[in-house]
Formats: sequence, C-alpha cells, structure tokens
Amino acid sequence: MFKGLGDMASLMKQASQMKGMVGEMQEKLGRVRVTGMAGGGMVQVEVSGHQKVLSCTIAENLAASDDREMIEDLVVAATNQAMEKAREAAAAEMNQLAGGLDMPGLSDALNQFTGGNLPTA
Repeated sequence: MFKGLGDMASLMKQASQMKGMVGEMQEKLGRVRVTGMAGGGMVQVEVSGHQKVLSCTIAENLAASDDREMIEDLVVAATNQAMEKAREAAAAEMNQLAGGLDMPGLSDALNQFTGGNLPTA
C-alpha cells in the first residue's frame, strides 16, 4: 500500500516537472524562426516554431511575371518546406523534454503527436 503512495508521489512530481518543461518548450518554440525557400530563393516563407506563417517574400522579377501558376506552386513548396523545418524543431524540443523524464510510453505518445517525427538523441 505504501509503495503505491510513493509511486503516486513520484508520478505527481514528474507531472509537475513536465508542466514546467512544456511551458519552457512553448517559449523556446515561440522564438524559433525557420525559412523555407523555393525557386532558387525567389520565394521565401518564414514560419515560427508554433507553425504559424510569419512572412512570405516573392522576388520582384517573379512577382512581375505573368506566370501565376508557377508563383502559386513556389509559395506552396516554400511553405511546406518551412512547416517541415518547424515540425522538426518542435520534435527536437519534445525529444529534449522526454529525455529528462522517466515515464513509460512518453516517447510513444510524443511520436504520435509529432506524426512519428521524433528524432532520437
């Protein structure tokens, strides 16, 4: 019976630590900026670690072209690249978070959250 109480206390302590770590991770991700590029850099999309698009820059010569379909394709490609970089940054932060906690199944849960993109240490 007392062993169960010790396990519960340990679990509560880890949950409290995890809450603090998650808050810290969210702050770090808020400062992360990644850029996706397409068309040799003619289109650049900046995304935050929270996977929010912050800016999209299109080179003047490309914007002046009449090839709307190509511009659209390049914007999509640059955005997808930036989002992937943001997901990788988030997965790396989560991996650091998981490394400090000894909770069975935590890595599996984080893998589900990141779509299986959790890097190994």
